[in-house]
Amino acid sequence: MSMNNPDHFNVLRKIKSKPNSTQRELAKDLGFSVGKLNYCLNALIKKGLIKIENFGKNPNKLQYRYLLTPKGISIKIQLTLAFMKKKMQEYDELKKEIENNLNEK
Repeated sequence: MSMNNPDHFNVLRKIKSKPNSTQRELAKDLGFSVGKLNYCLNALIKKGLIKIENFGKNPNKLQYRYLLTPKGISIKIQLTLAFMKKKMQEYDELKKEIENNLNEK
């Protein structure tokens, strides 16, 4: 899994927080087309990061629940840590730039 794929990271985060969402709801929340979300979901399924289950008691058997697998949870944690590390580096760089600009005046 590419650590630089923000779409996969965002899909994993959204599934973790809203596992009972429909594809249409997930796509809307993420700002994706349904086709793009479907592509991402299929990639994550192939990588073993998520699985799909039918709602057991749902009369509409086309309704699914998206669940992170243990591997998916692990990857989500790694992606979150990488994201936070990158943001902290950006913050440090911006802070230095501001300090340098203030010192030049």
